Amino acid sequence: MEKNYKFDVFQNDKNIDLTLFQYGWEHCVPLHSYGPAKRNHYLFHYIFSGKGTLDANDWEGQTHHYKLEANQGFLILPGQITTYCADQQLPWEYAWLEFDGVKTREFLEMAGLRLEQPVYRLKRKEYAAFIKDELMEIIDNPYHSPINQIGHLYLFFDGLIRGSALKPLNFQGNLKDFYVREAVNFMELNYMEDITMEDVADYCGLNRSYLGRLFRESMNQTPQHFLMYYRMKQAAELLKLTDKPVSEIGKACGYGNQLHFSRAFKNIFGISPNFYRRKERRGES
Repeated sequence: MEKNYKFDVFQNDKNIDLTLFQYGWEHCVPLHSYGPAKRNHYLFHYIFSGKGTLDANDWEGQTHHYKLEANQGFLILPGQITTYCADQQLPWEYAWLEFDGVKTREFLEMAGLRLEQPVYRLKRKEYAAFIKDELMEIIDNPYHSPINQIGHLYLFFDGLIRGSALKPLNFQGNLKDFYVREAVNFMELNYMEDITMEDVADYCGLNRSYLGRLFRESMNQTPQHFLMYYRMKQAAELLKLTDKPVSEIGKACGYGNQLHFSRAFKNIFGISPNFYRRKERRGES
């Protein structure tokens, strides 16, 4: 019996700008589903035939439902909870790539893909053959050199961008502003974790000191101060709206040590977390 799927893991992850992790193809059986699950990297499926659905959570936990068909695709972001399912009557056949790298988000947004717009649509169907050919060139040749496969990954993105009917994100300003926005987005999405400035710089693909200089020029403050202030804003909301202990709120905002959290809070608001809570409960400014 002929297999209805192909799957391989990329054997080289030394490309910083753009690299593969795994890839495959499958002609699904009716109602075949995957999830709910999270991914560590970006994952893109392109549908060759058939139909299916995608349920994807945004960062606030809201679930969005999408109906998909041939010559469409869907993007899953790192850390996003998703479930996707083949149609009962016309189960889909698709190929997928899991990838990441410094250039990934830029390329995806050039194709109009992001959290708010995960479904890919073609502006003209003649691009479908090019996209499919580049996908299957990678999938059918797992033993080709990493240079060959990464080359076809770039060609795949070229076809994805040229063929997209979606409006690309409008990058206002220069590349420096883009890196600052990337740093801000990373900190806002990960403030509850014990992240460092090295983590932020690594995400942006920059040297820490260089990112700090860009951040000060653009935001008139250091990235460390921005992160602390953002964490304290979230903590203040939790102090006002919940009865959670101060230590638990500190942990929820990235501070495992309650003393360090209280010092940071007082540095921003001028008073301790407990005193802030009492004042808010009394309705004092």
